[in-house]
Amino acid sequence: MSKSSGQGMSNSGLPQFLIGSEGGESRELDDKDMRNISGPYREDEEEDQAEGQIVVGICSMMKKSNSKPMTEIMERLCKFEYITVVIFSEEVILNEPVEKWPVCDCLISFHSKGFPLDKAVGYAKLRKPLLINDLNMQYFIQDRREVYRILQEEGIDLPRYAVLNRDPDRPEGKECNLVESEDHVEVNGEVFHKPFVEKPVSAEDHNVYIYYPTSAGGGSQRLFRKIGSRSSVYSPESTVRKTGSYIYEEFMPTDGTDVKVYTVGPDYAHAEARKSPALDGKVERDSEGKEIRYPVMLTAMEKLVARKVCLAFKQTVCGFDLLRANGHSFVCDVNGFSFVKNSMKYYDDCAKVLGNMVMRELAPQFHIPWSIPMEAEDIPIVPTTSGTMMELRCVIAVIRHGDRTPKQKMKMEVRNALFFELFEKYGGYKSGKLKLKKPKQLQEVLDIARQLLAELVLHNDCEIEEKKSKLEQLKTVLEMYGHFSGINRKVQLTYLPNGQPKASSEEEDSLKEGPSLLLVLKWGGELTPAGRVQAEELGRAFRCMYPGGQGDYAGFPGCGLLRLHSTYRHDLKIYASDEGRVQMTAAAFAKGLLALEGELTPILVQMVKSANMNGLLDSDSDSLTDGQQRVKARLHEIMQKNKDFSEEDYNKLAPTGSPSLVNSMRVIVNPVKTCDHVHTLIKSLTCQICKRLEDPKSADLQLYHSETLELMLQRWSKLERDFRMKNCRYDISKIPDIYDCVKYDTQHNSSLSLEDTLELFRLSRALADIIIPQEYGITKAEKLDIASAYCLPLVKKIQLDLQRTHEDEAVNKLHPLYSRGVMSPGRHVRTRLYFTSESHVHSLLSIFRYGGLLDEQKDEQWKQAMDYLSAVTELNYMTQIVIMLYEDNKKDPSSEERFHVELHFSPGVKGCKDEDNAPMGFGFRPASSENHEKQTNQGSLEDLSQDEPDRAVLTEPINIQRKSPLIRNRKAGSMEALSESNTSSRGLAYRILPSSSRQSPEIKPSGLGFEGCSLVPSIYPLETLHNSLSLKQVDEFLTALCKNGSQAQFKRLKSLSAMFESHSQPSIDVDSQETPVSTPVQPNQPAAKPIWYTGDPSSTVSSAGPSSPSVAESSSNFGFNTE
Repeated sequence: MSKSSGQGMSNSGLPQFLIGSEGGESRELDDKDMRNISGPYREDEEEDQAEGQIVVGICSMMKKSNSKPMTEIMERLCKFEYITVVIFSEEVILNEPVEKWPVCDCLISFHSKGFPLDKAVGYAKLRKPLLINDLNMQYFIQDRREVYRILQEEGIDLPRYAVLNRDPDRPEGKECNLVESEDHVEVNGEVFHKPFVEKPVSAEDHNVYIYYPTSAGGGSQRLFRKIGSRSSVYSPESTVRKTGSYIYEEFMPTDGTDVKVYTVGPDYAHAEARKSPALDGKVERDSEGKEIRYPVMLTAMEKLVARKVCLAFKQTVCGFDLLRANGHSFVCDVNGFSFVKNSMKYYDDCAKVLGNMVMRELAPQFHIPWSIPMEAEDIPIVPTTSGTMMELRCVIAVIRHGDRTPKQKMKMEVRNALFFELFEKYGGYKSGKLKLKKPKQLQEVLDIARQLLAELVLHNDCEIEEKKSKLEQLKTVLEMYGHFSGINRKVQLTYLPNGQPKASSEEEDSLKEGPSLLLVLKWGGELTPAGRVQAEELGRAFRCMYPGGQGDYAGFPGCGLLRLHSTYRHDLKIYASDEGRVQMTAAAFAKGLLALEGELTPILVQMVKSANMNGLLDSDSDSLTDGQQRVKARLHEIMQKNKDFSEEDYNKLAPTGSPSLVNSMRVIVNPVKTCDHVHTLIKSLTCQICKRLEDPKSADLQLYHSETLELMLQRWSKLERDFRMKNCRYDISKIPDIYDCVKYDTQHNSSLSLEDTLELFRLSRALADIIIPQEYGITKAEKLDIASAYCLPLVKKIQLDLQRTHEDEAVNKLHPLYSRGVMSPGRHVRTRLYFTSESHVHSLLSIFRYGGLLDEQKDEQWKQAMDYLSAVTELNYMTQIVIMLYEDNKKDPSSEERFHVELHFSPGVKGCKDEDNAPMGFGFRPASSENHEKQTNQGSLEDLSQDEPDRAVLTEPINIQRKSPLIRNRKAGSMEALSESNTSSRGLAYRILPSSSRQSPEIKPSGLGFEGCSLVPSIYPLETLHNSLSLKQVDEFLTALCKNGSQAQFKRLKSLSAMFESHSQPSIDVDSQETPVSTPVQPNQPAAKPIWYTGDPSSTVSSAGPSSPSVAESSSNFGFNTE
């Protein structure tokens, strides 16, 4: 043992591969040695190795042994102190008798073309090593008939098939009966209509053919092993092959993707999808030439299939193919030993699972001190922010999208019959509003604009009531970019039964009678490269809230979450509204959270559910409720007074006494004079841009995100025109747009060094800090009413998420028979992420602040939280509202103390000049009134990685190894999620510290610095609003809120339906956003038991819902399903 203690370690202490040399000595393996290995075995080696470390032998063809995945995984396997890896050379495998092969204690051996499987079986009989993959079963894997037989015996779904045997070694006559017709074949009495699949029985033969029916043009698609960028080719040949044995099977109509599953033991699987080779035969490759693979989440049933396949074929490391069709999953191929390519997360996980497996089996006989490490992620027990140890059950987060380009919009009232025809054509009368985003729809709007403009040119006196200037702007915007894309432009039409009320004398026309349509054109508002980075980094930092968030084995924090996810115990769903910027934010966040690789589009397609079917995350801000119209009118009135704010104005505008509002009013003093100054500054800005345009040096000046000076001038000129109306009064609804634009240019285009931009930023921000939050209600009652109108469906869904987490869902529970070996198999963490826009975040926060969740006078922690929220001036990009549900297994299942809820909040991205006046929160580990004196260090999100006995009592003696997520090798140019020093009283949860070398190619340097980087401002930490709520409290609060909101919404709907009574299509679509909400969800529980009661003891409760992103989750009347 003494000699071996240094084996596998270099002088630097790093693990190395070893090879055995002929003289019985061991030496370190250099790079060139990866393709050479020991010569014949000598007996004197055995003594050294028996006393030595556990030797893991790799016995496969050189191409496989030297592959990148194998090298990456073996390097990591060597990090285990007592494991040494020995690679058998191909020469020894092919030419030497097995008695002379190197001796090993554990064998990783698998068949590939040219490999002598018989010899490997003989070696295993001789040396009796621990086999990672059973060798005898590999004979079966080479024969598709045997694979299908085993799958069938295990009860695994596979396509309907029949075997045609022309094999002389298998002369069963009844299996060789083929009748071919034009559009079907009959194999041994089984009929297969085209399209069907023809597979050679040998798994090594990849020439699989798919035959098409004559109605689709006939012919066949011929699949083969990838050659360059092709994996199949179309052939006009329609008749089946007449020699050889084949399996004929039904063609499964998938969505054009194949799912490849990779197991590492029965309890771990990694799944990814690729474009089906049957689709067009073109292999999709990324910029580095690698085949594009999409991340996939397996459903509960698919997880069970993965386990069954792994055990049935006795292959620890095993790849197989799934076809998802008609709501079911079918296994169509089992490949045996197979590694994921190009996934660092998989390499880390695979090495750890294999290493632990080897140590568990062999450490006792080697007398190596080894206990199975009880990973923190095995049982999701974490410290709560109140300091007790509980099991994390559910994380719900509502998150605003990331940094975007300025949003722009233009409103016009239209009365032309062509617009009404369009409105009717797309069902606008059902709900009174219509959203047009598809290219075909936008083209129709453009055609109408062109037609009306042409008529205006021909007949100046023709009766076209639409303004020429507005029609021209409509035409110009729709013609931008040369093609349509829903992500950057849309048109909304709202039915006005009595025409548009004139807000001011800007519209001097007398009121016209009869109905009209309000047309709102929106463009811009795309997610920027900085926004993508913000979202991805926040996703990465978000891992730290999960068990095992401190793990640094994978080279980055939070690998515990990733392993939790891959071992099927993370039930994750991501929802996003239908806005392009929101969806791309969700995809970037998912990329960071789950350590995914590659482009955002495939992640978006596979991982993000669009939640726009029932108003869950979308809101039509241009169809305001009566309450909002009244609030806007009052705001308009107060902000038009050309005098200093009086005490009365303070009471009218800030009845809640919010410090952020009061401070902004003090900055403004006189609203009209401030608006005058802002308008002057905008004029100055447009003049400066015009001068730059005239300067030849600026001709090719490229601004941030490919914007040009001309486009920048268009933005500001429009604001200059629209802000000051013809009667010299100001349109305060433009203030958010002004602030939006100056914030964007201050951050991204500061290299232009335009004068007075910071002064414009300061004043427009003060104005926006009043206008934006107060548009969602001025008094508490208004705020609550407007908030309910916006996010009642979301509140209802959050309530369901919390309820479903602890209810017993037997349908999706992992069968106990297959649960052995999984610690806490029925337990999982449920995560629901909702990405949305500013309106929903404002509204949800208003509900928690003003809905009566707690009494500030009686609860000191809630009072502190309310004071903090009142001081927050802006809910910036990436604002988060996070709800965490914990379970205390020590408490009685029916006790109110069994479930513990925490509420956290972050105001998102830090703005320009924010550090001076940022409100002070109480950190992520705030002291409640009871333990205020006890907690001197309130810690940070990463502090959850510290095991502190004085405030963490484990439910049972579990050795949870906790390491800081920050101890890691920093790669040059990487962007890290770091916490501030533990001594920080602020308790910063995460800060994003980007370095310049890992920026998107679209990001260009600019002058103004935001914490070391002008383009990616850091994000405020999560602050705990409350950390000792019971689930019962929260549930009763949400139930009452939904009940009140439903009644209010029903009244609104009644008045809406009355509006259409005279029209030919008066009905209201049940799926529209204004659908009445059904009565509050009451859990199906006996009255004697409280609603938070769990049906079974905690160890058997599971709510692992189906995880497939392909399953639509929508139903009318907001009757959300369990997901």
